[in-house]
Amino acid sequence: MRGTPLRAGRRFGVRITAGAAALALGSLAACSSGSGDSGTSHSAVIMWHGYTDAEAKAIAQLGQEWNAAHPDQKVDVTFGGSNDDVLKKTLASFVSGKAPGIAYEYGSSITTLAKRNQTQDLTSLVKGTPSFQWSDFFPAAQQAATTPDGKIYGVPALVDNLALVYNKKAFDDAGLSYPTPNWTWDDFRNAARRLSDPGKKKYGWAYVNDGTEDTVWRYIAMLWQAGGDLLSPDGKKSAFDSPAGLAAMQLLHDMAVTDHSVYLDTGDGQYQNLFNSGRIGMLWTGPWDLGTINKDITYGAQILPGKVTHATIAGPDNYMLLNKGDRSTAWAFLQWLDSAQTHLKFSIATGDLPIRESETRLPGYQDFLKKYPANKVFVDNLTKYATKSRPNIPEYPKISQALGTAVQSVLLGKAKPQTALDDARKQVDEILAGA
Repeated sequence: MRGTPLRAGRRFGVRITAGAAALALGSLAACSSGSGDSGTSHSAVIMWHGYTDAEAKAIAQLGQEWNAAHPDQKVDVTFGGSNDDVLKKTLASFVSGKAPGIAYEYGSSITTLAKRNQTQDLTSLVKGTPSFQWSDFFPAAQQAATTPDGKIYGVPALVDNLALVYNKKAFDDAGLSYPTPNWTWDDFRNAARRLSDPGKKKYGWAYVNDGTEDTVWRYIAMLWQAGGDLLSPDGKKSAFDSPAGLAAMQLLHDMAVTDHSVYLDTGDGQYQNLFNSGRIGMLWTGPWDLGTINKDITYGAQILPGKVTHATIAGPDNYMLLNKGDRSTAWAFLQWLDSAQTHLKFSIATGDLPIRESETRLPGYQDFLKKYPANKVFVDNLTKYATKSRPNIPEYPKISQALGTAVQSVLLGKAKPQTALDDARKQVDEILAGA
């Protein structure tokens, strides 16, 4: 799944692809019967995942390795369909009675699933198992698994973040020095302008502008970079209609509308092809896109440009334990799967980032960096700049929708930055007031 539009969709955790309920229910029976790829019996705990390609091969191999060593605690590692559809499938499985024991879920799914009796509260297991070393997981991964009341409903399955990926030849041709860790917003804007030639359909930067969370999360990173925040500390009011929020929105307006240095992607992933053809100089993207870059493109990765900080934003996902099958087997398997040694093996096979800080101290981590050198920036981000998380509240999808519309209107030149912020603030405050 690495590098595909489907994989990219996993980053945001709120975009759920529409699908008929009948199709979802129909696929559940096939999924729950097991794929047989782990050599399991019908009594095995079923684990759904949405991996394909290298990730699917790696997770299947780990399942086989576990089952060979634990013949009395087998787990059926099964492809459960697209991760974009997994929340709907999980909810449908509660009705059909064919839920898995473990399911890979977007981080944002916790707010919906935590309300259901079938979802296991893992707080006592996580905190009552010292060897699990909860504090060893990167902060963003911990936050994505925890509800506002401090309960833990998942263990980390994936964590990543945004960094600046740039085409070195495009910079050389424009006579520009490569981005540095000290780059400011002004440096970034000036470089994007010099890399652009709208008449030749060449752009300095690309921004996904379909109004979804793909549009929103880059704006939130900019909001944090300017020293702002999305909501008030108590989570009851919006906070983005602020000088920081306006500065972020103004930068988007100035680059897209005034400079014409931004390619506005419609959500179809065309920016990847344009980057490969040398027509886009810079992306704010994550490790999932690196596999799509052509081998003849020489690129670099750098932390995001900053204003007050160089904040980035992470998109963690979780394994959630459901009330199906043997709980002790499921928990034992998750502990092993999320151990530093096991997960680093998965990272080396797939390019997925480590989820624990201790993975970076294992000898094998150097093998990971040798195989995926650009990923070092993303790993470093997890300790330095991915310090905040989107609010893990049920209202977030509606908040994202309001902000997505605002950002989209500014990038298209249909609304002034302050007007868009005012409209979004009113909508979000109404959403939170009705919570």
